[in-house]
Amino acid sequence: MYHRHKIFEKSGILLTVGILVTVAIGGVVEIAPLFYLESTIEEVDGVRPYSPLELAGRDIYVREGCYVCHSQQVRPLRDEVERYGHYSLAAESMYDHPFQWGSKRSGPDLARLGGKYSDEWHRQHMEDPRSLVPESIMPPYAFLSKRELDLSNIEASLKANRAVGVPYTDEMIENAVLDAKSQVDPFSDNYDALLARYPKAQIRDFDGNPEQITEMDALIAYMQMLGTLVDFETYKAEENYR
Repeated sequence: MYHRHKIFEKSGILLTVGILVTVAIGGVVEIAPLFYLESTIEEVDGVRPYSPLELAGRDIYVREGCYVCHSQQVRPLRDEVERYGHYSLAAESMYDHPFQWGSKRSGPDLARLGGKYSDEWHRQHMEDPRSLVPESIMPPYAFLSKRELDLSNIEASLKANRAVGVPYTDEMIENAVLDAKSQVDPFSDNYDALLARYPKAQIRDFDGNPEQITEMDALIAYMQMLGTLVDFETYKAEENYR
């Protein structure tokens, strides 16, 4: 066997061919099974596409680079689960383009942020981070409270996401602007229709300013839904039953 191995070591062409054949076989073994699966992501009850307001908030989150310091991936390690909650499921990010998983974390992980703090806490934290967390190195984002949310492209945003697999319906796209405005107005006539399209959507004035819909409204709406769609008590029970 040793002498046969020397043949490859002495011939660069044979070694190259051998490497290509080995890599090709490995690639086929790993990739071929994927063509026989409908999805590589386990379906989990409760996961839905973002509402238009949440989607706009997520776009602002990405635009301002929040993902650079905050991952949204609770790893299946004891210290992470005890601090942040149930480890992240792939299904929770199935409608994220791009997803927010990663290993970089200058601040806490935000995968389970929804409902942990009040809207007022988030607004204050965005405007003056060190007023709530003295050791924070986060820059202030007070301008978000003053900048009106631009909804002119929200329909196009839903269409773009549908093009890459997010199951937005024609009805969702047609009502995108109305749904975004309705999510900050608990007295809207569109209340029930909004919840029918986006179950568990939180409907209220998020930034404390009912006079206008701001980028702060959208960002807080997005952060307040993170980790809230999946009932992990039910998920754990099903997991144990299996």
